[in-house]
Amino acid sequence: MAVDFKAKQQEFTRYIKDPVKNPAPADVKPERIAMYRELIFNNIEGFLAGNFPVIRKILDDQQWFELAQDFFSEHTSKTPYFSGIAEEFLDYLENERANESDFPFLLELAHYEWVEMALSIAKEDVEPNQQADDDLLSQTIKLSPLAWPLVYQFPVQLISPENLPLEPPAQPTCLLAYRDQDDEVKFIEINPMTYRLLEIIQEQGEIVTEDCLTQVAQEANHPSPDVIIVGGLQILKDLAEKTVISVNAPS
Repeated sequence: MAVDFKAKQQEFTRYIKDPVKNPAPADVKPERIAMYRELIFNNIEGFLAGNFPVIRKILDDQQWFELAQDFFSEHTSKTPYFSGIAEEFLDYLENERANESDFPFLLELAHYEWVEMALSIAKEDVEPNQQADDDLLSQTIKLSPLAWPLVYQFPVQLISPENLPLEPPAQPTCLLAYRDQDDEVKFIEINPMTYRLLEIIQEQGEIVTEDCLTQVAQEANHPSPDVIIVGGLQILKDLAEKTVISVNAPS
């Protein structure tokens, strides 16, 4: 008798993903498919725990198991690669997860933890800058592809089992994540002006430093725009030294 392989595969997959709601294939030994199911789930769960260690720490064993199991059973991944599971988990939390008992910062914390992995495996390289000097004002700058300005409603970098905020503070948290020349991923907290500088550079692709600083000063409506420009220039010099921005001499 011919076997409908696709139907068999779907039957097998449904049971593997959720053995509570779906019967096991009748022609597979229960102990064999149970072992296979445990092996796959444990691999997924272990990968999630390794990439989202803070989430794992703040949840008890039962909460963590239920979260991992819900992701495993409900989400249809679009990638066959383990390195893509973390991004699939983000997609699941943002678009499919609906649990009122979850911490309100869960999605932001997951994104914060995902950033570190994503930057660590990014294929781009960091190019060192020449010493940034006073001519930086007339030079063109652009954001490194390995530098990501981030803004969160919750202070995700401070969350721990001892610090679990249920309400966001009045001011959002601005962070900069970047990979340096030693391929180390680093996070620094930045102020709103620095975030806006980086946002403008990112939006423009490339921009003359003076134009960027002038735009920030105008947006701030500061009574002494030169104060903003001088302070912003020093910030950009520091970021150039960290290779967060790359600097090109004027043509």
